[in-house]
Amino acid sequence: MIKAALSLLLVLVAVSSSLGKPEKNIPKRGKRIPQTLSRGWGDQLIWAQTYEEALYWSRSKNKPLMVIFHLEDCPHSISMKKVFAEDKEIQKMIDEDFIILNLVYETTDKHLSPDGQYVPRIIFVDPSMTVRADITGRYSNRMYAYEPSDIKLLLSNMEKAKKLLKTEL
Repeated sequence: MIKAALSLLLVLVAVSSSLGKPEKNIPKRGKRIPQTLSRGWGDQLIWAQTYEEALYWSRSKNKPLMVIFHLEDCPHSISMKKVFAEDKEIQKMIDEDFIILNLVYETTDKHLSPDGQYVPRIIFVDPSMTVRADITGRYSNRMYAYEPSDIKLLLSNMEKAKKLLKTEL
């Protein structure tokens, strides 16, 4: 009887001590930052959640839309994201003059993949909801692709999107 009581007491102590400890959810790869809509492309920027919302903001604020297609585990997307997020001039121009959206999935709008579905891909859309197929990167086989070394070209294309916006509307 005493052995049974001691066993029961031991079990109760073990259960109560394990319930009193807070769980520690330590991620496998160090400290994790909560996921935001920026996905690391510029945490201080205001990002649209969906393509439809981005089109609405673009039209109502009369600003061009920049759509970034990428994948979280793509090495090209990761290297472009790093350069993009660190470039102060691009971040400032986006903050002041653009509506921005990044997507890790394809949309149903086929106009956003005029030459195929690859990543990273950056497409500009004007407030009249016209995809700016004329604003391209430097590659003929992936017209809307940019690499980290193309950051000045991207900045130039952003300027072009702003200027064309003012002259066409």
